[in-house]
Amino acid sequence: MNTLFFIRENAPWLAAGALLTFLSSFGQTFFISVFAGEIRATFGLSHGQWGGIYTLGTTASAALMVWAGGLTDRFRVRALGAVILVLLAWACLFMALNPLVWLLPVVIFALRFTGQGMSTHTAMVAMSRWFVATRGRALSIATLGYSIGEALLPLMFVALLALYDWRLLWVAAALIALLGIPALFALLRHERTPQSFLKSESTQGMEGRHWTRNQAFRHFLFWFMAPAILGPGAFITAFFFHQVHYAEIKSIAHVGLVALFPLYTAVTTLCMIVSGWLIDRFGAARLMPFIQLPMVGAFLCFALAEGIGGIVSGFVLMALTSGAMATMPNAFWAEVYGTGHIGSVKAMIAAVMVLGSAIGPGITGLGIDLGLGISTQFTLVAIYFLLASAMMWIGVTRVRPALAVAP
Repeated sequence: MNTLFFIRENAPWLAAGALLTFLSSFGQTFFISVFAGEIRATFGLSHGQWGGIYTLGTTASAALMVWAGGLTDRFRVRALGAVILVLLAWACLFMALNPLVWLLPVVIFALRFTGQGMSTHTAMVAMSRWFVATRGRALSIATLGYSIGEALLPLMFVALLALYDWRLLWVAAALIALLGIPALFALLRHERTPQSFLKSESTQGMEGRHWTRNQAFRHFLFWFMAPAILGPGAFITAFFFHQVHYAEIKSIAHVGLVALFPLYTAVTTLCMIVSGWLIDRFGAARLMPFIQLPMVGAFLCFALAEGIGGIVSGFVLMALTSGAMATMPNAFWAEVYGTGHIGSVKAMIAAVMVLGSAIGPGITGLGIDLGLGISTQFTLVAIYFLLASAMMWIGVTRVRPALAVAP
């Protein structure tokens, strides 16, 4: 199917997915970390303390995701998405109005659960279920919302910080989230429902069956994939979380580092679109073991960079994996475990990813406080991604005979 024709024929559903991924930005690390300096100064926090608070709140959101993610198997995106956006707006206001340091973990929990967790999860489950032969393209197009947010919002809000109080900017974020609700209703006036698609266009997984969450959890492939699920969430999050500190140790202006984000997003978007096409042509299972290898080079560049050139190289390499990770795993889980219970299965996987994003800032922040430099930590991260890629290759190789049975 021609891509332009595909977009035109499916524009409302694709746009709804992109809207949700864009608004998830307010709960993503790349947005929250823009305010890291102001939050630490306001509440008197060290790098380790702020990282610990972030870890605590994000871990709690990961735990809740295991249950709440399954709601996508039961409710329409129009209804569930509206509730999520109301809660996301409330979380933004909570950040703006909170005067107490001991409530910060609750604020982070609310932002991470509604933004990074449920907004993204709802969009990705919808694309995985609503589209079959064109699933890769649907996922890549819907994820463009996230890319737009990542490219524009940090630069915009860093600039606005020079003019307005940081708390006022969180009020603006809440208003933007609320404006997404009528837009979502307009786009999904004629929504495809989970029930109808479960019956008519579901995709079977390994061994020609639909796997439940418990069955997937007990299967060896999940555990071979777990380090790869955990890694990007942990260490891409850690990089953006410590962006202010990283800019300081590399002796570049924070706004100069943030100015590279659009380049990172542009490469991510291009790779995301290409990966969607590759999924539809070759299948996600063939490609998954290799998509994190660029991260090895990325974190070595970040560790060794002595000027802006090395950092640019790191961003480009990290973007290659980020683009592929935006689409490839979502299609991969549908291929291996089927779509009959994809909401519940993806909720478990999303919880691991969110847990990774909780662990990353915490352990790297603690490392900084203990004197383990961020450059040394990034070298260790590169080794981690090399080992995670090896485990993916072993796991996927072992399940290929079972995948061959799937229709």
